[in-house]
Amino acid sequence: MNSTLKFESTLTDRYQTTVPDSVRQALRLGKRDKIHYLVQADGTVQLTRGGGMDEDDPVLARFLQFLAADMASRPDRIRALDRKLSKRLRSLVKGVRIKLDEPLAPGNE
Repeated sequence: MNSTLKFESTLTDRYQTTVPDSVRQALRLGKRDKIHYLVQADGTVQLTRGGGMDEDDPVLARFLQFLAADMASRPDRIRALDRKLSKRLRSLVKGVRIKLDEPLAPGNE
């Protein structure tokens, strides 16, 4: 069951607003936390808590925004990964080991 809650706040003369308490709790927001806004082509806005991994990587952030907008505007394009493509992808990365905490070699950054 999907439930939707609606909240409203008012803009001041300086275009500021107070984030409703329920929204602050849902996003686990505290003082000085950042809020991200994703504006969809249809005019809807997605509000999320800032400070995530994508904040440090503007390319990743833009790519994730693109994916979110594309999935929202064309949900009919979303499909399960078929076995043939899954097998091909696994063969391409077979034996590749990644150490996420290890710094990149000079020239690979």
